[in-house]
Amino acid sequence: MVPEQLRYLGAMDLDPDICYTAWRARDARFDGRLFMGVETTGIYCRPVCPSRLPRPEHCHFFASAAAAESAGFRPCLRCRPETAPGFAAVDSPARLARAAASLIEEGVGDELDLPAVAAKLAVTPRHLRRVFREEFGVAPFEYAQTQRLLHAKRLLTDTALPIVDVAFAAGFGSLRGFQSAFTRHYSLAPSGFRRSAPAAARDELSFRLSFRPPLDWMALIGFLARRTIDGVEVVDGTTYLRTVRILRLRASHTGWLSATLDPAGTHVRVTVSGSLLPALPAVLQRAKRLFDLAADPEEIAARLGPLATQAPGLRLPGAFDGFEMAVRAILGQQVTVKAARTLAGRFARAFGDTVVTTTPGLQVLFPPASLVAGLTVDAIASLGIVSARARAILALARAIDEGTLSLDPVADADAQLACLRALPGIGEWTAQYLAMRALGCPDAFPHTDYGVRKALGTKADREVLAIAEAWRPWRAYAVMHLWRSLAETP
Repeated sequence: MVPEQLRYLGAMDLDPDICYTAWRARDARFDGRLFMGVETTGIYCRPVCPSRLPRPEHCHFFASAAAAESAGFRPCLRCRPETAPGFAAVDSPARLARAAASLIEEGVGDELDLPAVAAKLAVTPRHLRRVFREEFGVAPFEYAQTQRLLHAKRLLTDTALPIVDVAFAAGFGSLRGFQSAFTRHYSLAPSGFRRSAPAAARDELSFRLSFRPPLDWMALIGFLARRTIDGVEVVDGTTYLRTVRILRLRASHTGWLSATLDPAGTHVRVTVSGSLLPALPAVLQRAKRLFDLAADPEEIAARLGPLATQAPGLRLPGAFDGFEMAVRAILGQQVTVKAARTLAGRFARAFGDTVVTTTPGLQVLFPPASLVAGLTVDAIASLGIVSARARAILALARAIDEGTLSLDPVADADAQLACLRALPGIGEWTAQYLAMRALGCPDAFPHTDYGVRKALGTKADREVLAIAEAWRPWRAYAVMHLWRSLAETP
């Protein structure tokens, strides 16, 4: 039986006895937020590792893979720490540190610019270093170095890419430098991982993304299927597919990805086109957010109580692209899901670029904010979109293009909500919906939503908000459960 205090492990010092109890129970709740180094082997593992449990006196516990590697341990080849899920923190210091970690992970392959990361998070570099070390046990630079090496390990293990391509994709300036750093950290040359590399074509790269169970994949896919944008997204059975455009170092990388639940139900299998290799860390990070793979369902269900009983694995679908999600939300104002989908498809085909994929019906890249910002109201309205919404889309695109608004999960949610509310055509429902899905706010709550009010049996704002108080800080998940209880969701 795992002690109740383990539920709060992320906010306390790593007590060896409590941590060892989690390991003995193979408790998946702590996968990704707790790592164990074994003195006798020099290896560090995840809590779900199938290897034999070592004696407690030989174990050391860490809050991150980077902290374990900084202490001289190398990653386990069985449980593969590089595939561990993330953790959705809700308190301010932890959220700040996690946001910084997300930026670092997306930028694997780039030099760490700590002042730029701090500026994006609206804090000083000194403050960021302090909260980052408190959360992860290492400095941001050490964390970035570990992520670069773990990314290389993932590529070596899961793909057949030549080692020189892996070196540059992971951000190393030379093959020799990569081999030296890899061997020094892991006591094994990169070629040692080639023995089990899959014989895959170089135009496709496939990876596994872990999560904390349960995961209601069918509910997640069903939600996304009803909102796919024609030409941009497709749901084929249990597989989600979409086109991808990633801007990295002022270069645009385009291609496609597909995702499905592994038959064993233990991880999500994501396949991306080889053209996205230079932007792969960002692609995988966005996929994790889209499918909400960092969630802790048990912790959320404990707060939601009876509301989550029927579907404890229900996730909060994120956004692969914040601007795309925002346009889709504006188009969905006061119309049916089907009508919004039709308008979004017209919008994408009219203004988006084409891209070659292997899936019929998947050939359009959603237009970026920089392009839409230069359009006119008449051009958008010609698609059957009412002028008020056309103006709202233009104002949104210009705010993002000018940098006054960010719909990235690492952005300060309160500040971005204020920016959204100040835009024409963006009301409280749209702002809260975007906070839920684009900004990744677990406590966002569109209390004016028709479905929420219907499910709760009241139209009074005060009553709706009063009922929802019991669900903090997971009110966005409560919304998903309330919508699930209805035949039609927004």
